[in-house]
Amino acid sequence: MPKSWKPGDAKRFAREVKLGKPYYVVLKVARNIAPYEDPYLASTHVFTSRLPFTGSPCTESGYSAVDLCRLAGPVYDAPPAGVRNVAAPAPQVAGPLPKGYEAVLDEAEIRGLEKQVRDSSDPKTRRRLGGWRV
Repeated sequence: MPKSWKPGDAKRFAREVKLGKPYYVVLKVARNIAPYEDPYLASTHVFTSRLPFTGSPCTESGYSAVDLCRLAGPVYDAPPAGVRNVAAPAPQVAGPLPKGYEAVLDEAEIRGLEKQVRDSSDPKTRRRLGGWRV
């Protein structure tokens, strides 16, 4: 069972952090900006050193353990089940067929590909590059 710390346990988390061990935070993704992305992603943080004045563990970018737990908590010591890591590739929604694809395309797939070609940008009707209009 993975251990977790809630935002109220920030000081206890800072005392129990082990340097060099990865800790995970679950982030909520804005669906209006990334509609095809997973609703939740896991971010990995590794504490590598301690802050000079307080002695609190911190990441390479200087993010302290207390701040991580309070602002992004809860924090987990094992990867959350069923949540994809931010650095992992996203699932492919649409795009070119993979190399070596040998399955037969049915009529609906062919019509969908033809519609994508029809709806794509026509080079003759595009505005010229370098224009001031957006």
